Amino acid sequence: MTAEFVKDVMTPGVVAVRPDASLVEAARLMRAQDIGDVVVTDGQDLVGMLTDRDIAVRAVADGADPSTVSARSVCTPDPLTVTPGDPVTQAAALMRAHAVRRLPVVEDGLPVGMVSLGDIAEARDPGSALADISRADPGDRAPL
Repeated sequence: MTAEFVKDVMTPGVVAVRPDASLVEAARLMRAQDIGDVVVTDGQDLVGMLTDRDIAVRAVADGADPSTVSARSVCTPDPLTVTPGDPVTQAAALMRAHAVRRLPVVEDGLPVGMVSLGDIAEARDPGSALADISRADPGDRAPL
C-alpha cells in the first residue's frame, strides 16, 4: 500500500530548542536523541530549523564559538512546512523544488513531527538504497 498523506510517513514528535540556546546545547541534544535536526521554537511558535550541517557549515567552519553562538543566528528561519493531511507528493515536490531533505510537520500552528526524504523513500520503495540507509542504526555504519 502506498502512503498517501504526510501523516502516514512522518516521524511523530519534534525535538526543539529555544532561539537563544547555544549551538553546543543544540548539538548535544541532537547527539542524545540520535537526530540531525531540531526545530527552533519561541514558546509555541516555530521560528526556524537547525541541522547538524548548519552548525558545521554556518558556524564552526567560519571559526565561530559554538558555545556562544545562538541557534537563532544559524538556523534556517521560517522553514517550509507541511501538514499531516498534505499529500506525500506535495512534500516530495517541496523538497525537490527547494533542495531540502526534511520538513517540519505543523498542525494548528504547532510542530507535531518531521518528514524526511528517507521517510518518503521508505514508504514509496522500501527496497531502495535510500530506504535501507534511512532504516539503518547509526551504530551499524561502517567506518569511512
